[in-house]
Amino acid sequence: MERRSFLRHAGLTGVLAAGAAPAVVHAQANIRWRLASSFPKSLDTIFGAAEVFAKKVGEMSGGKFQISVHAGGELMPPFGVVDGVQNGTVELAHTAPYYFFGKDETFAIGCAIPFGLNSRQMTAWMYEGNGLKLMREFYAQYNIISFPMGNTGAQMGGWYRKEIKTLADMKGLKFRIGGFAGKVVERLGSVPQNIPGGEIYQALEKGTIDAAEWVGPYDDQKLGFNKVAPFYHYPGWWEGGPQLDLYVNTKAYEGLSSEYKAIIEAAAAYAHTDMQAKYDARNPGALKQLVAAKTKVVALPKAVMDAAFKESMALYSEISSKNPNWKKVYTDYANFRREQNLWFRFTEGQFDRYMQSAKL
Repeated sequence: MERRSFLRHAGLTGVLAAGAAPAVVHAQANIRWRLASSFPKSLDTIFGAAEVFAKKVGEMSGGKFQISVHAGGELMPPFGVVDGVQNGTVELAHTAPYYFFGKDETFAIGCAIPFGLNSRQMTAWMYEGNGLKLMREFYAQYNIISFPMGNTGAQMGGWYRKEIKTLADMKGLKFRIGGFAGKVVERLGSVPQNIPGGEIYQALEKGTIDAAEWVGPYDDQKLGFNKVAPFYHYPGWWEGGPQLDLYVNTKAYEGLSSEYKAIIEAAAAYAHTDMQAKYDARNPGALKQLVAAKTKVVALPKAVMDAAFKESMALYSEISSKNPNWKKVYTDYANFRREQNLWFRFTEGQFDRYMQSAKL
């Protein structure tokens, strides 16, 4: 019997029994990849997003696609993950893109910039605007393809050994602040420090720095910042909706089957939603506990906010004049932000303000 006729008449069961269709039976090869995180294992929300992703990939592939997740410092330094993926040392990384603004300021737009998009707006720009397309065009220079994979929501403004009462209090402040926002606080007279999360507590305790921001109550409490800095300011105007990214080595990704590519995309999207859900659910209780432990929660003065906004906008104009990568992405981002804020002013913002003032 001819092979084509045999396949047509035998049916799938007969084909499998006869071993005539190895491409069907073994369509997906067993793969083991490594993921380097920029975060310590102690942070079950932000580091945990990579574990959630890896678990989903394993489940959706029937265990054939396994990803081992490594905390910052295990395989490479926390801020070395871009180089690791670019060079193919690891296939994957999970990080905050703004850590790498020193390579190009455009990295920051893929995460958060001062007075930027909130988390919902950022997701909208990525998936329904031009965000993912523009950032992937930029990341192609680094042999990387990106996927949104997590967002913390709006963050707190950090921990301070002394309260910030006026703009003058920002002068000379040695401030651990993540990534690109350091450029703005520097213009306010502060001295930015880009320190990995696992090293912040010791720096605050020893007085090497005067203040530090990380994420919000749940993570900050786990890291113990309230024990060494009593003032907890808000809001984190530099992180209205910081997005975490999954970076994949382009060559490794292109070597995957279409099914495995779809699994990567779906698992990253799941982890993206899961991460913010955890922060939103856990931050309220952690904030109550911090207040009960005598933490002083204080709003940043309007003068500081206004000065930071002015300097941020001036900085963006300056970068646009000299960095074509930034100008291309930021122009689209800024247009999207303008339209989003027009809409949110009538809906989300008004509703939120009412509900937060209501006595429930």
